[in-house]
Amino acid sequence: MSQNAALQNGKRLTFARPEEMALSIRATALVFEDPASTALLSDIELIAAREVTAMIIGETGTGKELVARHIHAVSGRAGPFVAVNCGALSEALIDAELFGHEAGAYTGASHARAGWFEAANGGTLFLDEIGDMPAALQVKLLRVLQERQVVRLGSRSAIPVDVRLIAATNVDLWRAVNAGRFRADLYYRLNVAPIKLPPLRERRGDIPPLIDYFAAQYARRLDIADVSFTPRAREALVAHDWPGNIRELENVVHYALIVSRDGRVDIDDLRLANASLAPTAQPSPTSSAETPAQLLERIAGDLRRLVELHVPELHDTLEKLLVSTAFEACRHNQVHTAEALSVSRYVLRTQLKRHGLLDVARTRTAVRGVA
Repeated sequence: MSQNAALQNGKRLTFARPEEMALSIRATALVFEDPASTALLSDIELIAAREVTAMIIGETGTGKELVARHIHAVSGRAGPFVAVNCGALSEALIDAELFGHEAGAYTGASHARAGWFEAANGGTLFLDEIGDMPAALQVKLLRVLQERQVVRLGSRSAIPVDVRLIAATNVDLWRAVNAGRFRADLYYRLNVAPIKLPPLRERRGDIPPLIDYFAAQYARRLDIADVSFTPRAREALVAHDWPGNIRELENVVHYALIVSRDGRVDIDDLRLANASLAPTAQPSPTSSAETPAQLLERIAGDLRRLVELHVPELHDTLEKLLVSTAFEACRHNQVHTAEALSVSRYVLRTQLKRHGLLDVARTRTAVRGVA
């Protein structure tokens, strides 16, 4: 392991080259001090030393890309680390973005361009939100993994690539396989070395060093000297459940330093998210005693009655009811709604558009903004 790739005190993940360390504050903020984290780190180190495809599973904001960068750093690969968010690419462009295209391959393709696989040649390609990849692209990705070569859009010539692939997801891909939204053969190809990254609430021992890390970084940016957190503030931060994980913690610390006085952060300076902002709604008092199995059994009884009544367009009606209820419970947050329903954001957006729910959400957001 090179000096740059080594762990600092065995706890903090670092990266292979200085330019990779200058990405953002959060890009170097994965600190492992909680016992659960240090145990996981041992597995990550073993996986990094082997040329295997890895799948990182974890909630949004847990640091999946940071783990991927660390795997690349200690793998000894000389090529670049390339990160691609599959959920941020449009279905029309993702093919050309991943595999490249030749001039004239489609309208607007005025010149040939290498895709992300070619850009990562000799290094590591990180595909985040792999569950959002359209079905047609899943077939092509499987072929690339099997044959280790890509064919640009508009070309018939194969280009060999030497790329280590690391995928990440915040949804249950096996459930997506069972639902027919994700290919089983691609799932098995990607899931050779699974890494389950626990949410921050399950590794609270990482919170104090993360507080110190973010505080030191933002203190330099804000030109604040000798910033400190009171014991009450630290206790509140450690006790918080962090639905947004490391990303949320960074934002809270940043804001606290902005509004703090005399370099001292107290509990009144913290802007912690309300429990109502969590991905799932709180149960009502009348149903809190019921288990999920009991609730589902009661719903099944109601569904049987609806079927017996021959309700027209029952499937579409129930789908709209499910999606709209979850969307409302998650305060029109698409990421949280997709997580609550265990579907990809691509699938959720398709359902929201089909049932006209995106326009409703935009209207309500605009009304709240005016108010």
